[in-house]
Amino acid sequence: MSRRRELHLNVNILNAGIFGGSWRVPENDPLSAYTLEHYVGVAKTAEKARLDAVFLADGPGLEAEIAHRPGNSFEPSVLLARIAAETERIGLIGTFSSSYNDADELATRLAAVDAVSDGRLGWNVVTTAGAAAAANFGRDAEPEHTARYERASEVTARVIATWAGQEGTPLVPASPQGRPVLVQAGASADGTTLAGEHAEVIFTAAQTVEEAHAFRRAVDEHAIAFGRRPEHVAILPGLSTVVGSTEAEAAERRRLLDELVPEPYALRRLSGQLGFDLSEVELDAPVPLDTLPAPERAAGSQTFYRMVLGIIERDRPSYRQLLRTLGGGAGHRIVVGTPEQIADHIESWFRSGAADGFNVMPDALPSGFDHFAEQVVPELQRRGLFRTEYSGRTLRDHLGLPLQPPLRAVAPVLTPSW
Repeated sequence: MSRRRELHLNVNILNAGIFGGSWRVPENDPLSAYTLEHYVGVAKTAEKARLDAVFLADGPGLEAEIAHRPGNSFEPSVLLARIAAETERIGLIGTFSSSYNDADELATRLAAVDAVSDGRLGWNVVTTAGAAAAANFGRDAEPEHTARYERASEVTARVIATWAGQEGTPLVPASPQGRPVLVQAGASADGTTLAGEHAEVIFTAAQTVEEAHAFRRAVDEHAIAFGRRPEHVAILPGLSTVVGSTEAEAAERRRLLDELVPEPYALRRLSGQLGFDLSEVELDAPVPLDTLPAPERAAGSQTFYRMVLGIIERDRPSYRQLLRTLGGGAGHRIVVGTPEQIADHIESWFRSGAADGFNVMPDALPSGFDHFAEQVVPELQRRGLFRTEYSGRTLRDHLGLPLQPPLRAVAPVLTPSW
C-alpha cells in the first residue's frame, strides 16, 4: 500500500521578515536579526510546531540594502550549527553558492554541520547573480547565466561524490540520513534542468496554480530524463503570510506593512528584478510591458524576472501597484487573511498537486511566524493535513525522502568555467 502524501512546511528566517519594512513593525526589535537569539527562537518555535525545517537565505557579498533594512548577519553553516545545538528534530536548510565556493571545502563544511546535527542538514544549491558578489571576489562582472548553471551541476556532482567517499575525494563523516538533502531554487530553463538532475526539494516563486502545475511537469520530465523518480522531488513554493484573527485585522496589518516599506529600497529591489534603473520613474505610470526583454535575455535572477513579468502581463499594474503586490520587493506570493483562509489556500494548492508544501516567509519576524505557528498550523492539523508529532529524526525522515546511494562515477576535478 502506498504511503499517504504529507504536507511539508519550512520557515524562511529571512532576518527581520519578508516585507521590505518588516523590521519597523512596532512589536519587534528592529535589531533582533543581529542576534543569535532571534534565529534560535524562531527555530524553537518551528520545532514546537513540528515544521520540517528552517531555511536560511544567503549570498556571498555585501549589499547596499543595509541602508534601508537589516541584512543576513551570520554565515549559514555557523548559524545552523548553533541552531542544531539548541534543537533536536527540526531540519536545517542553508543556502551556499555553487558559483563562489570550492566544491571539496564546501562538501567537508556541510558534512560537518550534518554530523553535529545528527543528520538534519539540507543544502540549498544556488547560482549567485549580481555584480556585488562578483566584486567581492575581485571580478568585474557576474558570470553568464548558462556558465553559472554549468558550474552548479559540476560542483553539486563533486560535493555528492565527496559525501559518498569516492576515490580521489576527501573523507567526510558518515550521516544518519545518507547525505544532506539537496535543495534548489530556480525556474529558468537552466535551473529546471539542474533541479531535475539533482534536487530533492525545490523552492519556487510560483504565483498561480497554473504556473505551479506547469513547473512540476517540467521538473518531472527532467527528473525522468536523468533516471530519477519524480515522487522523490518535493516542490515547495515560497508563501508570504499576513495573519489576522479577522479579515479586517489582516487587511489592516497588510496596510501597515505597505506603509513601512522604504520607497528607495523597494525601487532598488524592483530595478534589480527588471534590469534597469527605476529611481526616476513616475510611480503611477503603467509598467511598459513592450520594453521588457524576454526572460532568456534577462540578466540576474531569471526566476524572479519571470515572476515579476508574469504579474505585469496579468495585471498591467502601475509601478506603485507592482511594488505593493511584491510587498516592497518580497517577490513571493502573498496571502492575507484569517488562519482559516490561509489554511484554505495551503490546502487548495496541496490537494491539487500544485505544491507538496510551502517555504513559509512570514511578514515580520518573530511576531508574524508566531501568528502562523500558533494559529495556522493547528488549523492544518485539525484538517489532518499536517503532522502533530515527528515520526523520525532526520530531515529526510521529515520529507519522506529515501537514503541516497553513492554515485558510481568519480566526478572530475573542477576548473573555473569563466
